[in-house]
Amino acid sequence: MSKGYVKTATTSNLKSTRDAYGECLAELGKDSRIVVVDADLSSSTRTERFAKHYPDRFFNVGCAEQNLVGVAAGLAYAGKIALASTYAIFSSRAWEVIRTIVAYDNLNVKIIVTHGGVTNGVDGASHHSLEDFAIMRAIPNMKVIVPADAVEAKKVIYTAVYTAGPFYIRLNRSATPVIFDPDSYRFELGKGVVLRDGSDVAIVACGTMVSKALEAADILEKEGIAAAVINMPSIKPIDRNLLEKLAAEVGGIVTVEEHNVVGGLGSAVAEAIVSSKPVPIELVGFKDTFTETGETEELYAKFGLTAENIIRCAKRVIRRKCGVG
Repeated sequence: MSKGYVKTATTSNLKSTRDAYGECLAELGKDSRIVVVDADLSSSTRTERFAKHYPDRFFNVGCAEQNLVGVAAGLAYAGKIALASTYAIFSSRAWEVIRTIVAYDNLNVKIIVTHGGVTNGVDGASHHSLEDFAIMRAIPNMKVIVPADAVEAKKVIYTAVYTAGPFYIRLNRSATPVIFDPDSYRFELGKGVVLRDGSDVAIVACGTMVSKALEAADILEKEGIAAAVINMPSIKPIDRNLLEKLAAEVGGIVTVEEHNVVGGLGSAVAEAIVSSKPVPIELVGFKDTFTETGETEELYAKFGLTAENIIRCAKRVIRRKCGVG
């Protein structure tokens, strides 16, 4: 069991990762090297807290995401640590600029986006970002991180700010369960966190789906099934050593992500183990589809991002590794 895991985390202890970002900015602003660029969404992205305290280092470029990244890149060239924020879905508008200007030159630009996945459910499919892991992890030099809760979000942001090179960090809009103890949890780039041991199946999750994975594991335990739960915040670089160890010792994996199963966490996990220890894998996520308008939990239920579906997939993996499914 991870030292930093809070087993008593419940739906009464909720906080969004974007709120943690706002708090982080107020603290980080004491470092004069840090600048923040936003695309006219500072209230939603929570960068307004930085703007209030450090207006001379805050830049609102308007609804122009390519310019957002270009300005951040220019500030990074000038020796600043540049944080660029918008909604996750809008960041893709600047993909070529991110690739060619930021990543190619390995600039110190941290793209920190909010409203990831369907956590802004009622805004509809046009505002749901389900492809961003795939398009961002395809860029050389880019690190792709998805924190599981508000505590991890702060640790991730501090790590990114003081680690050279570009980062893509996806945060959520809605409040989600707090999992980690802020005093004891330590984030390590490129490392997964074993939250729960288990020998029958390993559930590897990221972001908002970590709490769903823990819920599923609790139910499976009552049925006599021991499910390991791994928080994998670092989509790229991914913890290949841990995944190979799980494949060898557990023999079956379920991945869970608030993302399209094409090119996301599940793809990254499969890529990591296919050449060394291929095992049965089931992918829980959006199945190459667009979404609909609805409350976040309603969308999770409709598209199978639930503890119940994780359980079904876990049992399917167990049957497959036993050669009966």
